[in-house]
Amino acid sequence: MGQLGLGNTTYYSSPKQVGSLDTWASISGGNNFSVAVKNDGTIWSWGQNADGQLGLNNITYYSSPKQIGALTAWLSISCGSNHSLAIKTNGTLWVWGVGGSGRLGLGNTTGYSSPKQLGALTNWLKTAGGSAFSVAIKTDGTLWSWGQNNTGQLGLGNTTDYSSPKQIGSLTTWLNINSGNQHTLVTKTDGTLWSWGRNSKGQLGLGNTTYYSSPKQIGALTTWLTVSAGAYFSFSIKTAGTLWAVGGANDEGQLGLGDLADKSSPNQVGALTTWSKVSNGGQNTKAIKTNETLWSWGQNNRGQLGLGDTTRRSSPVQVGSLTTWLKIASTKQDATLALLY
Repeated sequence: MGQLGLGNTTYYSSPKQVGSLDTWASISGGNNFSVAVKNDGTIWSWGQNADGQLGLNNITYYSSPKQIGALTAWLSISCGSNHSLAIKTNGTLWVWGVGGSGRLGLGNTTGYSSPKQLGALTNWLKTAGGSAFSVAIKTDGTLWSWGQNNTGQLGLGNTTDYSSPKQIGSLTTWLNINSGNQHTLVTKTDGTLWSWGRNSKGQLGLGNTTYYSSPKQIGALTTWLTVSAGAYFSFSIKTAGTLWAVGGANDEGQLGLGDLADKSSPNQVGALTTWSKVSNGGQNTKAIKTNETLWSWGQNNRGQLGLGDTTRRSSPVQVGSLTTWLKIASTKQDATLALLY
């Protein structure tokens, strides 16, 4: 589909540079497409575009980066399966792509192939896109969601779809957020970890496979820092730099625990205290350590681990020998995007 941005549709099992520019700031991936923001505030996309998810006002596929409009005010980006959410420097929120189930939050189920502003508010801070739903945190620490809700993935205590943002509870202490196919993980400012939504594989980390339609705290610890959600599994890094597979499907070794058994509660990946960033794809995981080395594990049938082969790994393996990896992102399917210093 061209989601690697390399000007072709060839699979690669080791890292390849996208062009020659060194001005990329943030990246995100959906189902076979990618979106990125540059240091100059411009936003770019490439890959599958059957539903206008590239935001280029057409449905043409592109295998190399194309600029979305001409604005230089974009700050951050996150992608759902077939839709995108972006925040500008003025705090406004913009959406495009598939609109089914109200996932764009525009009060309808219409799809759009170019960015549309969601309301008039200027206090959006962070966003996360799920399969057909969206979640966001505002600058006041409140938590909001909209879109499909058949498994309670909106966290609103019901299974009703909503096509415009609805606040999850009344708390103002939400900090970091990430969504998988139909579940979400969030940390609070007090370091607690929370989850809700689909739980068929134990991906909520609550010790069971029960679905929950409102946030549930995972254990009682107050040392959780970052969150990442794959299709049916979840990860988090603690303040001490330890890496934890929160739970979920493990049929491809994506939990990094050296086996293929599903888990429904948090398990530490090794004993190291040097993990800094983690990102989950459909059935694989990538992480960066504090020494800026890159590591991967899980499904690898298309070379998505970047290890030069197609062999599955069930524990972390270093990708090359570079010590200049800065940021990592995964598409919802089989591609990995990473930024170097």
